[in-house]
Amino acid sequence: MEYRLLGASGLKVPVLGFGAATFGGGNEFFRAWGNSGVQEATRLVDLCLEAGANLFDTADVYSSGLSEEILGKAIAGRRDQVLISTKATFPMGEVPNDRGSSRHHLLRACEASLRRLNTDYIDIYTMHGFDALTPVSETLRTLDDLVRSGKVRYIACSNFSGWHLMKSLAVSDRYGWSRYVAHQAYYSLVGREYEWELMPLALDQNVGTLVWSPLGWGRLTGKVRRGQPLPVQSRLHRTAAQGPPVSDELLYGVVDALDEIAAEIGKTVPQIALNWLLQRPTVASLILGARDEAQLRQNLGAAGWTLTADQIARLDAASEITPIYPYWHQRGFIDRIPTPVPLRET
Repeated sequence: MEYRLLGASGLKVPVLGFGAATFGGGNEFFRAWGNSGVQEATRLVDLCLEAGANLFDTADVYSSGLSEEILGKAIAGRRDQVLISTKATFPMGEVPNDRGSSRHHLLRACEASLRRLNTDYIDIYTMHGFDALTPVSETLRTLDDLVRSGKVRYIACSNFSGWHLMKSLAVSDRYGWSRYVAHQAYYSLVGREYEWELMPLALDQNVGTLVWSPLGWGRLTGKVRRGQPLPVQSRLHRTAAQGPPVSDELLYGVVDALDEIAAEIGKTVPQIALNWLLQRPTVASLILGARDEAQLRQNLGAAGWTLTADQIARLDAASEITPIYPYWHQRGFIDRIPTPVPLRET
């Protein structure tokens, strides 16, 4: 397993991590992802550790805390072998202050996560979304206090806009507070908008990327193809509307390119899609979901090899879409505003 530094921190993370949203299945939405109990979760953790994938990502909102509880039990007795990433901000109750990134909520949320995970510290504590109602300084001062207390080692954000992240970094720098070392963001062969603003920002500010849903919300598993019904077991049946939108034209064009390369090199469609991401700038780790052992083993096979430059270029071409303004306009000024990834001739 390859390990990479997480942004500007000294923390090394595996290029493949495990997403524990499949633990618990506490409601219909999360049951569509998976419903691993403690026994199965423990086995999946075993397989990850055997492969060197020691980063486990969860959130308080996943099955209303059940994911954290099961993960805590699955890693019992080996806390020193794992890195835990969890998140706060999204609603955890009906009371007005049971959500957001206020000092009131974050202190309570962190303590609750620590109890559920049965640990006394969180390696990476992530703001699950940007809270525009709470002053950025209040959120970051609270996170800095959690780091200084030893309850949190590093802080990160997720699903931020470029200005959300840059403003946060500037406030941290102004007051000497802990800085976001990572941005957990959606990025896949069928969702490359991350490259337009967030990737250049991450390169400039040395923020590592933890990629969620690297298989495009279950669309790049190799089981979704043109003219065929969805597989019986797919989260798309119940959660497609909540996931990132993808046009059929883009999806099937990418799948065709993946199929072509899979036939050439003997790797599976998801392994190729994941390996492509591992070659992209700023990417530190891919957060993999797996509902069972077979799926996990296949996904872990995405590391330890590299696509050729030609194969990467073909996937780039199949997955490229015209960016929105101002990014398409900035391509005319490419000598002064370079892009982090090569552009095809248009």
